[in-house]
Amino acid sequence: MKRKIILPFIGILLLAAVLATGYYYRGKWLRPASADDHLTLYGNVDIREAQLAFNASEHIERILVQEGDHVTTGALLAVLHQDLLKARVAEAQARFEAQRQVLAKLKAGSRSEEIDKARADLDAAKAHRKAVHDTWRRLRQLVKKKLASREEEENARSAALAAEAQEKAAQAALRLVLAGPRKEDIAAAQAELEARKAALDLAHQRLADTLLHAPADGIIRNRILEPGDMATPQTPVLTLAFGDPVWVRAYLPEPMLGRVQPGMRAQILSDSHPGKRYPGWVGYISPTAEFTPKNVETPELRTRLVYQLRVFACNPKGELRMGMPATVEIDLEQAAPATPVQHPCGE
Repeated sequence: MKRKIILPFIGILLLAAVLATGYYYRGKWLRPASADDHLTLYGNVDIREAQLAFNASEHIERILVQEGDHVTTGALLAVLHQDLLKARVAEAQARFEAQRQVLAKLKAGSRSEEIDKARADLDAAKAHRKAVHDTWRRLRQLVKKKLASREEEENARSAALAAEAQEKAAQAALRLVLAGPRKEDIAAAQAELEARKAALDLAHQRLADTLLHAPADGIIRNRILEPGDMATPQTPVLTLAFGDPVWVRAYLPEPMLGRVQPGMRAQILSDSHPGKRYPGWVGYISPTAEFTPKNVETPELRTRLVYQLRVFACNPKGELRMGMPATVEIDLEQAAPATPVQHPCGE
């Protein structure tokens, strides 16, 4: 009889032990291990990436990098065909030089030879006027003596008036040569030169757009297009991963919000390099709460609110890679910095 009573009691004790153990390990998985002066979080390494594209539409001539290559800021990564754009640059350069000479000619004014010619033309016009006036005067005397016809005298008078007009025209031409170009003509030539300079700069820029440079240090993750493919500004050619700094995406429990501040220093650990610690700092705490884990919808777990946390990590050797599980340790006794730490890796 006693045996029948003891066996159910032992079974109840075993069941309670199993449930307690499961509850303990489940809580340990869901909640970060923490103490009064120390916080441990678990997350994964994340990085930023850029989809690199040409700012032009043309066929790709060369791609100078492979997946996994480390590149530095400004490194040439790929080149488009350039023959057409080089010809347009040459054309724009020639137009600019031609207009520059036109403006230089206007600013230089009249040459001494042009002034001498204008003065000689005026002297010739004066001599011609004097000659035809003398002929007209003689004919008037001859008409009075009835030795010349009235028609001859009228023709001489017309020639004299035309000679006077020619002399005035020569005088005006000399004044124009001495005065030089009008300031309005110089201003118009200057504006035309600036327009052609802008066209030349545009041609150079379009030629420069056929070169794809690295915007920052990083690692080539993917070659999306190959030589011969048509590139456009909307079509990425390469994927560039920025390897330093990286960050660990973790989740901060709501009760810890008052103890963790942006700028606090942290230590990053990974299973790939046991015992090695990477210095880091809290860079971002989400302003909105979310539930975790997201695939669990039981009433108990839905009440557990967390805030996404980014702990930036110094990664000079590229040992921390995207997606790698990582552990974050934060000393809660440290004083929050007056200003957020931007990049303490060099310290």
